[in-house]
Amino acid sequence: MTQVTEVPVTTTPQPSHLDEAVALIDDIRAMKQRVPNFSVPETKNSGRQLAAAASVPPPFVDLAALAIRNNEELTRGGNSGSVQMRDQMDFADAYDPVADELEALALFIRHSVRVARNSAGSNALLTYSMAKRLAKRPETAALAPHVADMKIALGAGRKAKAKPAPTPATPAPSTPAEPSPVTPSSPTTAPKTTA
Repeated sequence: MTQVTEVPVTTTPQPSHLDEAVALIDDIRAMKQRVPNFSVPETKNSGRQLAAAASVPPPFVDLAALAIRNNEELTRGGNSGSVQMRDQMDFADAYDPVADELEALALFIRHSVRVARNSAGSNALLTYSMAKRLAKRPETAALAPHVADMKIALGAGRKAKAKPAPTPATPAPSTPAEPSPVTPSSPTTAPKTTA
């Protein structure tokens, strides 16, 4: 008789969501090294300070670059030169869609996070609702402490502080106004004049 030995099956543990997220953050940070001219804002007002010159129309930049190329005297005074200006515009044109894509990705990831929290929260609220009903039955009364804990965690256990009713504004004391020009003895309509 042949004896068969069983080989234990080992499964590799799946990475957690946290492990996967950390790896993705590392990949995103590594992308910074691939972006030429990568710059970090020095202050929170940096974007506002850059906006005016950054929003000039591209044809204007092209004309300025052409003027620099055709007139050497314009290269003085800190002008970077027409080739560098064109390169900077090419960079801006090429990487603006990358920023749009990353912003969209961030928006979609935030939405995915909200969907996941909604799903978990909806399931928790459904469980709480069922547990409240079941805790009232004798055969499932052991759920009562769980219901109490969930109620406290949900915030339903805290009583809201009563807001005092707003006090009505007291009208200013009225001062006697000038007497009305119309008195009970005066006619209500002006006398007609005949010409």
